[in-house]
Amino acid sequence: MAIEQTLVIIKPDAVSKNAVGDIIRIFQEKGLKLKALKMTKLTKEDAKKFYIVHKDRPFYDELTDFMSSGPVVAMVLEGENAISYVREIIGATDPAKAAEGTIRKLYGTDVGKNAVHASDSPESAKVEIPFFFSQLEIVG
Repeated sequence: MAIEQTLVIIKPDAVSKNAVGDIIRIFQEKGLKLKALKMTKLTKEDAKKFYIVHKDRPFYDELTDFMSSGPVVAMVLEGENAISYVREIIGATDPAKAAEGTIRKLYGTDVGKNAVHASDSPESAKVEIPFFFSQLEIVG
């Protein structure tokens, strides 16, 4: 099994629900190691850059408006097969279809406001992590 790092963003909806600590606790209880953490507020331009892969999708403007609407918490998590494991822990994009006990089922509102973002592949993680963190900010 490969030790991987992945990016997770706690989105504005979950931050506004004061769910940050609970979400981090879930990841840590599942054995993932927290390697970097910060709260920030994305500008619309930052959100557009981060989600550039979705620029031709119909939800792009709504997504970038939402992601720049309030503070987010970005973190780097590490563990065995962390990318797929984190995706399992967060659940389906649509909280209504997410499995019981997953983060999106517990804290998501709808498909657009679904509590968390997580890297979906090693290639995405390699781009997304440096968007938020320099190598000096990632511990260990």
